[in-house]
Amino acid sequence: MLTGITLLAHPTREQRLVISQWMGCARFIWNAKCEEEKYLQHFARRYLPIGTYPTADQTFSQYKNKELSPWLFDCPSQVLRNCASNWYQVYRNFLKGQCGKPRRKKKSEGGSVHLTRELFRFEKGKDGVTRLFIGSKTNNIGYLSIKNHTSYSEPNSIRIKKKNGRYYVSFCYEDDINASKDIFEHLDHLKNLSKKDLEKITVGIDRGIKRPVQAGDEIYDFSIEQKRKKKSKERYIKRCQKSLARKQKISQRRRKQKRKLARAHEKISNIRKDFCHKTSRSIVNKETNKVIVLEDLRTNQMTKKPKSKKDEKRDKWLPNNKKNKAGLNRSILDKGWCQMEQFIRYKAIKEGKAFFKVPAHHTSQECADCGHTHPNNRKSQELFICVSCDHTDNADRNAAEVIKQRAIKLILDSGTELSSRGVLLDKGRGAVNKTRGANANRARGKETSKKKELVA
Repeated sequence: MLTGITLLAHPTREQRLVISQWMGCARFIWNAKCEEEKYLQHFARRYLPIGTYPTADQTFSQYKNKELSPWLFDCPSQVLRNCASNWYQVYRNFLKGQCGKPRRKKKSEGGSVHLTRELFRFEKGKDGVTRLFIGSKTNNIGYLSIKNHTSYSEPNSIRIKKKNGRYYVSFCYEDDINASKDIFEHLDHLKNLSKKDLEKITVGIDRGIKRPVQAGDEIYDFSIEQKRKKKSKERYIKRCQKSLARKQKISQRRRKQKRKLARAHEKISNIRKDFCHKTSRSIVNKETNKVIVLEDLRTNQMTKKPKSKKDEKRDKWLPNNKKNKAGLNRSILDKGWCQMEQFIRYKAIKEGKAFFKVPAHHTSQECADCGHTHPNNRKSQELFICVSCDHTDNADRNAAEVIKQRAIKLILDSGTELSSRGVLLDKGRGAVNKTRGANANRARGKETSKKKELVA
């Protein structure tokens, strides 16, 4: 499994200057390749036959000129080569439809430089401390001070990043864990267990707004101190925004104020990340939680802006609850649902535990006791009352139980398959009929509930 790590670096003043110069040279090559591709596209439209385009490459030597760009000669050629190679890789992925088109990079507070094995090496001193040497034999900055907070293997490449005035060293390395193989082995093993055994070792996790994480009967929420610090930083951000609006553009005071604002946002992000790490660790470390199940949430689609509505007859825009939807999106993104899922996944894999996802449709409207699904089951955010069997419970706890029962049914079903996203799906014979039958039952339930309301 590919494992990533980020280490905090403490460069000296001279090292910061050289690293910033390397970042500027890498940005210059990236922007030059973007401009070159743009020029070739315009040239092809005007002068070449229809349907023929000149191919972009990863060359960069044409940009090195002692009169026009003498600063490129002070930078190691490997840095320029890596930047051009990365641009070409992104451009190829764009042609395949896997990502967007590479864009120009702005000169800002941030930046990064990609270094391969020729430009760094990890050395372990006599005191047992691992040191990082940056540069080649003729062009180097010496040993870069880093904070080693965990053990790791030596990578093939690293990236030095600058963010809000701080420097970080990030890289990925391969460990001995085969994630794709383990998840299929877990599924084959669990299919041989009984339903009672699965209920003892399976936990369903529901992610919400009022309760960020509901794992079975346990509730995980931000601590009182974390909530207090978050509110304090949010008030501080508002003051910084007002002060930033009064600052003159392209001034030192505005630059300092932007850094203060960015660090305040980073503080809130660190609080959220700390909560996700602690919660995921406590869930994975629990002995009874051997099968961890989450619902397959599409957060990007859930947090989209509402579409505008227009009355064509009166030629007037209609209200679309944009303000309320913005507040809901802010609350969803503040809980870190995707980050929580990532942390639980990789920690469960490292501990040798099974991690699955189930389809998220109607988990908040389905009754965990009788399986009846209806929108009227959850009339409020907190309370769940089944209109069929009068089962009453907290809505988040009921949803966690529904996720658990849904996962157990799919595991025991012989036609269950795993999708590329790790979702348990019923692909066996009769799956279409089951879905149609469920929809028909829900439709009849809606009609009967309407008749009851009319009679009452």
